[in-house]
Amino acid sequence: MTQKNPYHKDKQQAFQAAQQGFENAQGLFYDIVTDSANYGHQLKHLKDEVNEAYQQIENAMEVASEHQRIQLERFQQDLQSIVSEVNQTE
Repeated sequence: MTQKNPYHKDKQQAFQAAQQGFENAQGLFYDIVTDSANYGHQLKHLKDEVNEAYQQIENAMEVASEHQRIQLERFQQDLQSIVSEVNQTE
């Protein structure tokens, strides 16, 4: 049995991975407490998640539909805002 449209499935999976990566990074950002004893560790973890999310977004962009591309660009902008805000507090 062959899949009807594996390309569409790949597109959807790539988009979902990018969305999940973005949400993970965003969640970590909101969880960071700047005066926490673990702030340095949390910050490193956040940076790793942001980098991973950027990579997932880049991968998804290669196969994204126009609608998905708009959402992915929004994720990139939001990630950039997170990076800017973190850089201001360092």
